[in-house]
Amino acid sequence: MMRKKILLVTVLCTIFGAFLNEGLKAQDPLFTQFYANPLYLNPAFAGSHRCPRVVMNHRNQWPAIQGTYVTNSFSYDQHVGAIAGGLGILVTRDDAGSGTLTSTTASLIYSYFLPVTKSFSIKAGMQVSYFQKVLDWDKLTFGDQIDQQLGFISQTAELRQGKQPVQYLDFSAGLLGYSKSFYIGGAAHHLIEPKEGFITNNSVLPMKITGHAGAIIETSRGRSGRKSRRNRRRNNNALPESSISPNVLYRRQQDFQELFLGLYVTKGPIVGGLWYRNQDAFIALVGLQFQNFRFGYSYDVTISKLAANSAGSHEVSASILFDCRPPRKKFTPVSCPSF
Repeated sequence: MMRKKILLVTVLCTIFGAFLNEGLKAQDPLFTQFYANPLYLNPAFAGSHRCPRVVMNHRNQWPAIQGTYVTNSFSYDQHVGAIAGGLGILVTRDDAGSGTLTSTTASLIYSYFLPVTKSFSIKAGMQVSYFQKVLDWDKLTFGDQIDQQLGFISQTAELRQGKQPVQYLDFSAGLLGYSKSFYIGGAAHHLIEPKEGFITNNSVLPMKITGHAGAIIETSRGRSGRKSRRNRRRNNNALPESSISPNVLYRRQQDFQELFLGLYVTKGPIVGGLWYRNQDAFIALVGLQFQNFRFGYSYDVTISKLAANSAGSHEVSASILFDCRPPRKKFTPVSCPSF
């Protein structure tokens, strides 16, 4: 228990230091069901399914330390032929330290669709976001409150400082190229690196660079495969054939970088996945996908020194896929994993 308390204090000091002290940097929350939250991964995914799509995500990071990082997101997107692209909205709320520090983001996204050849298309996305960060000073504790025998019992002499809440606009962009069997993309978030310190103007949110790529390799053929392909032409929500999908994803934000290597296996409505995050964790996933609904659960198995105290991370995703009229112009939806 004492080790968990020490870890919690260390984590919270890092969080709040990024916003209260001079020159420290913050980082974005991370969802590891990357393609189950496509607009969060890359704004170019807006409208990539063509028909209307609603996505909900929940992540509880380090549940052994209650209330450390809990992140929720909601998104809606669809392709709109009249504007030759996709529209999307994305709302994310991140709760650190049981409500001590909360961050809310609301984004509007547009992605332009460009068919390059009969088999290859490009989508380019732009995102404008409104951020709000709130710090609950009543939940902070300071050194002058500590009694050597009784713990935190005294009133602090510290005065509330800085502006509340911190609000700003931000901009992001993304690019996606894909065919029926492979996809590759990249995104740059926080292009203007907004300042988000509560006291100083030197605490900035560094630009986040993401690159991702993968392929869909069919493993079932014959009559069922031909039938499935016909169904996909008729119905954008038709279930995929059995397949495997190798993937790679790289993310860098300031000096912090991560490399993910993953593989999905799909058999009918069941999806299994396994990712490796460099020197930190394995991510195991199981998902169910039906014609108009997707549900996924994943668990991050921590293998770093935090393993004994963090209890990994839990993540849940759910998507609702709506039917819509066939497109007047040719449109190829992105073939990528659902999770």
